[in-house]
Amino acid sequence: MDYNYTLKYRTFDQLLEDVTIDLNSFALENMIEPQQLIKLAKKLNYDLGLRLNQQKEIILDVCHGKVKLPDDFYTFNFAFICGKYEEHVGYDGWGSGTNMQEVPYVETPATVDVCAPATINCAVCNSHPCNHTAACPDNSCASTCPAPTIPTEYNPLAPYGDTCIRPRVFMNCKGEKWELIQVLNTGVTRTYRAMVPLRMKASQGIECDCPNLYYNTANEGWLKGGFLFTTFDTGKVYLNYQGQMEDENGQLLVPDHDLLNEYYEYALKQRILENLYLNGEDVAQRMQLIEQRVKAARNNALSLVNTPNFREMYDLWWTNRRAQYSKYYDMFNSHYPANSHRPNPNATRVI
Repeated sequence: MDYNYTLKYRTFDQLLEDVTIDLNSFALENMIEPQQLIKLAKKLNYDLGLRLNQQKEIILDVCHGKVKLPDDFYTFNFAFICGKYEEHVGYDGWGSGTNMQEVPYVETPATVDVCAPATINCAVCNSHPCNHTAACPDNSCASTCPAPTIPTEYNPLAPYGDTCIRPRVFMNCKGEKWELIQVLNTGVTRTYRAMVPLRMKASQGIECDCPNLYYNTANEGWLKGGFLFTTFDTGKVYLNYQGQMEDENGQLLVPDHDLLNEYYEYALKQRILENLYLNGEDVAQRMQLIEQRVKAARNNALSLVNTPNFREMYDLWWTNRRAQYSKYYDMFNSHYPANSHRPNPNATRVI
């Protein structure tokens, strides 16, 4: 499952404020009780599924065979045991964090111009100020490769930062090797290049398609009581998980999307009118109108959430391609090729 990294969120208070503007007559009379609507907002989040939750990642320090899970932990995606790492001091001012990203594959022309802006080795240019180095034989880097800058915040539209700065986390174009980068507040950068899968026991907090459930490794882990327990005593574990729908202050979050906001707002209006009707208010006609709108808005929201993105369609295509290959081509693997040395059926067997 691929998760949306660009989905925006708003707090429950912001959602309720938009609803009370439309029902201002009831709001002015203090006839809307927010505590009655929080559980409904949580139900709506659950109804639309895990696509709404943010995918988060963290490195946990296992001590005495256990470590506490993050406070906003909701569902276990996958995990690795981190091996040895290289530590570098510097880049003070960067925020701390851990993430793993995949560098998209880019075709390279047969004849490469080393002084073209897209192919200049900025690291060489910045370290040797373009004094006719191998990357810049004609001193052409001075105008095309600026001095490196330190990014102040993560930009999802440019996840790899400035072109003249080494990406903090990347994987090579053929997917043969992962490299995990952890940047700490103290200006220390840790580079992990050896990561071992962690076999997990099935439990309620683990996705059914989690790859860690099917690994056959010596190290094993399990979730219990908000802790991750492991068979090894001390180590570091990289955890990728789905976070709770709440911000750093513990406030309930809902998605902020033009095609989803209507569903949330109409659902809250329906519950408000329902509570007023049970308390003797004459809102029967308004309830009939809102009920029709809620059904249409819910269908639109589910249609948007359940629509596969490009990555999921590509994975489905590749899975189908492998299945067809196994069905129509792998059957010939059991037969000898035409020019191979077939065994002689008349040969004498030695027992």
